[in-house]
Amino acid sequence: MKKYLILGLSATLALASCKNDKQESPKLKDGKWHAEFNAKDGSIPFSFEVEKGSSDSSAVVTLINGAERVPLEGVTYKGDSIFIPIKAYDTELKGVIKGDSISGIFRRLFSEEDKGLEFKAVYGATPRFVTEGTSADSLDGKWDIQFITDSETKNNVGIFSQKDGILTGSILTNSGDFRYLEGVSDKNGFRLSAFAGLSPYLIQGKFTDKDNFEGEFITAKGSQKIKGTRNPNARLADPYGLTQLKKGYNSIDLKLRDLKGNEVSLTDPKFKDKVVIISILGSWCPNCLDEAEFLAPWYKENKDRGVEIVGLAFERKDDPEYIQKVLSNLVKKYDITYDILVGGKISDSEKVLSALDGGLKSYPTTIFIDKKGVVRKIHTGFNGPATGLFYDEFKTDFNKLVNELLAEK
Repeated sequence: MKKYLILGLSATLALASCKNDKQESPKLKDGKWHAEFNAKDGSIPFSFEVEKGSSDSSAVVTLINGAERVPLEGVTYKGDSIFIPIKAYDTELKGVIKGDSISGIFRRLFSEEDKGLEFKAVYGATPRFVTEGTSADSLDGKWDIQFITDSETKNNVGIFSQKDGILTGSILTNSGDFRYLEGVSDKNGFRLSAFAGLSPYLIQGKFTDKDNFEGEFITAKGSQKIKGTRNPNARLADPYGLTQLKKGYNSIDLKLRDLKGNEVSLTDPKFKDKVVIISILGSWCPNCLDEAEFLAPWYKENKDRGVEIVGLAFERKDDPEYIQKVLSNLVKKYDITYDILVGGKISDSEKVLSALDGGLKSYPTTIFIDKKGVVRKIHTGFNGPATGLFYDEFKTDFNKLVNELLAEK
């Protein structure tokens, strides 16, 4: 895999910003682009497509990961520089355009300490990965996957599909899934990557035999070893058995502010004699966004049946202006019409959710409350549409549980 080395990037950006603004600025060409992040332990490729629209400000850059499309609006130019905001995660791609290429930095705007991750993009329908020959082994199917660190080994599930030379799939954990992975398999092994706006990552490995592989999971910060064993019956631990209430508790007590500053409590009349679903989330959490994408339309279709949803958000900062911005973006993107309450910073979850035994274990976590206000079940994590049959199974279980609660007197 070719690794791009970006030299003198800061100087280039500074020089570009000093150019005469009256000079016609270069613009991104419509069509497909191939890009790579220059990560610590390897180059992480990603793909995007550009559609200019009727004006510069209406241009849309769409990140591509397998079947997933992530449109990024609000693209702006200044001299030779381009700025591509990723509102969902409060991040940004910015760089210098030179002909058919971009040299730039991906930054997490929410962190003042983030120095950015360098990337290089080139115009054209270049494949995500260059392949050599074909592989006698296939990643197609379900796998038990171990992430190996110095202190522990974590067991997860991989689900992959190999078709027409393209490898897609996801990895499921008890916290959530890795969303949409895309890659290839050839005589050198397999490679999959993803970038949807928050954390780019690369998974690569080689088969030790047809039912086992060894490899690496690479992120911007480093890498760790992984192992896989084919298992058509691979499953995670029961997501309804991981988070429980403390002994002696049977309910959740909440009294928090919504985005309009109104105080909301589960004892309010609007919740009386209704089934209540609490979705514990963060605007920074990809799996929480997947859950919101499911819950928002579901609520519109089912709210008249006697069910309410409450989104309980914990954010990276406790700054009111920041919280209002990121949660308003979330509400707008998914057209959320149920209450979103502000729990505070991520570190505040233990205090707000003091009834949970051992604290909050994952984002998202979903709490199901019956008409009498009693917590009946707690679902840890969320495996979304990238997980195929696992997602279908979740939706079936979700609707079955809600239907049972609604049927109770």
